[in-house]
Amino acid sequence: MTSVAVIGAGPYGLSIAAYLRDYGVNTRVFGIPLDTWRDHMPAGMLLKSDGFASNVYGPKAVGTLAEYCHERGLPYHDTDIPVPLKVFGDYAGDFQRRFVPDLEEVLVSGLVREGRGFRLKLTDGQDVWADRVVCAVGISHFARLPRELSGLSAERVSHTYDVRDPSVFAGRDVTVIGAGSSAVDTAVLLAEAGATVQLVARANVVKFGGKPEPRGVWEKLRSPSSGVGPGLRNWLCEAMPSLFRFLPGELRLRLIRTHLGPKSPWHMKMRFDVGVRTHLGRSITAAREVDGRVELSLSGGQTVTTDHVVAATGYYPDLARLEFLSEDLRRSVRTHSRMPMVSRWFESSVPGLYFVGPAAVDTFGPLMRFMVGAEYVAPRVAYRLAQRAGAPVSIAQARPRRRRWLVR
Repeated sequence: MTSVAVIGAGPYGLSIAAYLRDYGVNTRVFGIPLDTWRDHMPAGMLLKSDGFASNVYGPKAVGTLAEYCHERGLPYHDTDIPVPLKVFGDYAGDFQRRFVPDLEEVLVSGLVREGRGFRLKLTDGQDVWADRVVCAVGISHFARLPRELSGLSAERVSHTYDVRDPSVFAGRDVTVIGAGSSAVDTAVLLAEAGATVQLVARANVVKFGGKPEPRGVWEKLRSPSSGVGPGLRNWLCEAMPSLFRFLPGELRLRLIRTHLGPKSPWHMKMRFDVGVRTHLGRSITAAREVDGRVELSLSGGQTVTTDHVVAATGYYPDLARLEFLSEDLRRSVRTHSRMPMVSRWFESSVPGLYFVGPAAVDTFGPLMRFMVGAEYVAPRVAYRLAQRAGAPVSIAQARPRRRRWLVR
């Protein structure tokens, strides 16, 4: 028996667990620590988020990336130095060992309602009963593959989620589909590992952000900085995510789809231009295997033949993709466009079942796609769970530990 079970050990799951541990709430956390970051992102990648927005969040403002780098003499700057994937992985692993030392490295294979609580079936054969459950699964279940590529064999097509080691494609011709940061990162690292790389995208241009420059007071007021990028709309996404759920459903879907569209960090542009050929303004109309290779038919009548296709086509938090949920739970969770709808405390229509991170994007907006969203989510969810568990709490503890208003 446990008061709270947290499913997932990424930035959101670890942050919530750290807060609950500080409250003294009986909590068990299940998952492979930082699995997505360590095993499903290409080695050598640089994080898109700035250093100040690349934290796992604990109470009392401890355990930051800046603190970790300064203690070890590693290069760090809030905005000007990109964060290497390995540095972030080592830092997050250190955070987990310090603040969530009792993490159980086992997966949840089943979740059912039982009485007023839940029963979790673990892959090691255990059954665990919990009063409340937090699903903090990140993007791990939600990779989206275009319908046109669905007929290709696993030897000929991959999603970027499964491209961990670009060097296995050395000497091969690889076509990357997409124009966002994931597409650019993967294409560049494949090329630098010795593959011949071309990129196909519907967009007419591959966009890159600007290099950070000193800004005056007026520029900061007109385009404030935030953990998801510069500009007033981005600042609103981070500063006031609770307002997003009051927008009409169709507008929410449009903003989720279009706001913060494909754009890569400035420091990738030169590497991309040197190593990657592009076919822009083209969409895939068909794909088939011919003599051990893939033939892609593109709009405009163009054909591309390649050894392997990598789909950098994003993620969609479809509740049905969470296979560990029982059919009863899936039917009982209220959804909008197949995404869970949650309360201001991230609780679903099933009492005691919470969804955070990308799974909550339809309610709290684009912030949920970024790890900096855990700064807002962790204290809020942990406060509610501690309150329900009978721990002494104050509403002030539900607020994020800091705000970055117009100072950057």
